Amino acid sequence: MNPSSLYLSTTLRRVETRHAAEPLMQRAGAAAAEWAATLAGDQNHPVLILAGPGNNGGDTFEVARLLQKRFFDVCVVFAAPPDKLPADAASARQRYVAAGGATTHAIPEETRWSLIVDGLFGIGLTRAPEGDYAQWITAANRLAERDHCPLLALDCPSGLNADTGIAQAPSIHATHTITFIAAKPGLFTADGPDHCGEIRVASLDLDPVSETPPDGQRLSLANFDSRLKPRRNNTHKGSFGSAGILGGAKSMVGAAFLAGRAALKMGAGRVYLGMLDPEAPSVDLLQPELMMRRADALLQADLQALACGPGLGRSAEALRLLEQSLKAPVQLVLDADALNLLAEDSRLEGKLYNRVGPAILTPHPAEAARLLGCSVRDIQNDRVKAACELAERYRSHIALKGCGTLIATVDGRWWINTTGNPGMATAGMGDVLSGLIVALLAQNWPPEMALLAAVHLHGAAADRLVAHGCGPIGLTAGEIIDTSRDIFNEWVAVPPACKILTSNAA
Repeated sequence: MNPSSLYLSTTLRRVETRHAAEPLMQRAGAAAAEWAATLAGDQNHPVLILAGPGNNGGDTFEVARLLQKRFFDVCVVFAAPPDKLPADAASARQRYVAAGGATTHAIPEETRWSLIVDGLFGIGLTRAPEGDYAQWITAANRLAERDHCPLLALDCPSGLNADTGIAQAPSIHATHTITFIAAKPGLFTADGPDHCGEIRVASLDLDPVSETPPDGQRLSLANFDSRLKPRRNNTHKGSFGSAGILGGAKSMVGAAFLAGRAALKMGAGRVYLGMLDPEAPSVDLLQPELMMRRADALLQADLQALACGPGLGRSAEALRLLEQSLKAPVQLVLDADALNLLAEDSRLEGKLYNRVGPAILTPHPAEAARLLGCSVRDIQNDRVKAACELAERYRSHIALKGCGTLIATVDGRWWINTTGNPGMATAGMGDVLSGLIVALLAQNWPPEMALLAAVHLHGAAADRLVAHGCGPIGLTAGEIIDTSRDIFNEWVAVPPACKILTSNAA
């Protein structure tokens, strides 16, 4: 099975139905019990197990039986009528009871726990938990924090939507999640990363990819590694293209500088900055290699790729320049105020849609909401759907930024990026991303691969900085640039320089 594959719950239910004759619940219980035993450790305290009223509860009874078989002291909390359980879950409960297991209707609050297992709802719940279940979820979160013990969720933390990543109140805050058959998108975007902790996939001896194409994928190096090739020695700056950055209105010159510096250090042969501010500096003293132009002059330059938006503003001049950019025969990236202007002027939508090739749009949720004419809540409630709608409506490749950035292409495919951290929630990060993308486009990367690589690299650079003690609090966009260059060069296998060997032999 491809570990990067992502499946929606409806697709997985069809897979499960085709394999209904196989002992999937026993396999799930065995996989979860194995990890649970490791997490519980030295058995100084019992394991608290919360069993729900559906098949997730059946998985939980299997875990309880197997842990008890390993001489763990388990406390199973279960309140559903046993005769209302689905057939497989009822059989699992009967096996647990036949092995000497018992259940209780309330959580013993005074007990100290070595591990808490959440087996309440998994992927089956799409509304807020209620009644006893809501109280148990709240208690489980509190007790795990009180006892400093792991909280293991089965398939999906209860209260979290496995498709969208939206967490209802209350929802389990797991430290570990074992998900079955294949990974689900909601574990990796929106609220998912805050609720899942460490994620493992237990395939249950199935290979869904062999019978059903995945709905989406987790973004990885494998999605673009075919483009990671060392440079030939016999090259010059013209070999790596010319990239343009259009923006830098008054008080926002720094945005264009960040994008330009990122493009330069991502390997573009030449980088031109077209500034709207008439008082903008004529040189970037920190990066004098950048070539400064007036905004109109930039659009007359011989460019392979153009990023329009960093510090662009929303003036009449900005609107005019955006309209000209849409007509330019170059690879195009639109970000920031270019997206806001696009949302405000319906004429521009048709110009973008009818371009020869797809552009790249990189909205954050508020910009995406303006582009689709909806609320930010609508965007965040289903980020996969929103990204795909944007790609279809604007005939462009989309990076819907946020926790678990969604990349959607014009042909309906989508990926979730899992690199990055909260340190990236700061001004200028989007400008750096635009610079990374436009540099790859200038170097003749296909738009789809340029977007995938830049998004993945952007987050990977932030992760490395945090791992080395820089952030996440106080991490700045400018710090991402050099680290992105370092990682990208590591990704590209650089061959040893050609050397002439000499010999002292007679």
